[in-house]
Amino acid sequence: MLPKLAFFLLLVATFVATFAASPPSAAWPQGAPKRLTPRRDAFVLIPAGVFFMGSSESEEISLPNERPRHEVTVSKPFYLATHEVTQDFWFAVTNDNPSRFPGERHPVDNVSWDDAQLFIQKLNALSEGRRYRLPTEAEWEMAARAGAQTTYFFGNDLAQLGDYAWHESNSGGQSHPVGLKKPNPWGLYDIYGNAREWVQDYYGEYAASPQVDPTGPSNGAERITRGGSWNCLGYCRSAERVPFAPTERVNIVGLRLAYSAD
Repeated sequence: MLPKLAFFLLLVATFVATFAASPPSAAWPQGAPKRLTPRRDAFVLIPAGVFFMGSSESEEISLPNERPRHEVTVSKPFYLATHEVTQDFWFAVTNDNPSRFPGERHPVDNVSWDDAQLFIQKLNALSEGRRYRLPTEAEWEMAARAGAQTTYFFGNDLAQLGDYAWHESNSGGQSHPVGLKKPNPWGLYDIYGNAREWVQDYYGEYAASPQVDPTGPSNGAERITRGGSWNCLGYCRSAERVPFAPTERVNIVGLRLAYSAD
């Protein structure tokens, strides 16, 4: 039996050979590259830990749905992708690219939460053993903070945001290839800005009491996105949260993969 990594790379290489011999689907944006670059997204291990989730009214920017600030325990380590899912990777799995801003290394955008789930389902069918998923909202925020309890993982100085994120003041009104800005201390690129990211949870109000491995409400009308995007500034923060309907496709929304460490 092939080792897991070799098996996965062989599958991606098979995709490349297939797609190189035939034209991409009509949904692939005009002028985008027709050949894929086989690659395997890197993941970093996010340790278990305790942090304060949300924001407080004393912060310069704090929205009502980010309060109350409350203690959260993430009891198990997990892996999170260092980069957002790119258009070439999405295309390799789905033979489609719905993105409004074409570019192999740009984050995929214009995908709904339901689309993300279907993508993950297809990816898992091609993977041996490892089961990919979206991070929970608590997992996402703990990873974004990287141990910091300030507004940003780098402190409270908004003037530094451009070193780490594509936002409304430096993006030129579009997304950019992933990984061009500095990562956070845990090695995560574009955790703020570029494309906001779907998480697993339904949208709901926070509880004031301490929580252990929260997964949000058991049902609801909306799912949550995190991290801000290329068209915002004040929303590119660790505590920021914006809901969308799970069927909604927006050119500012993509995703980042996770998988459990056990």
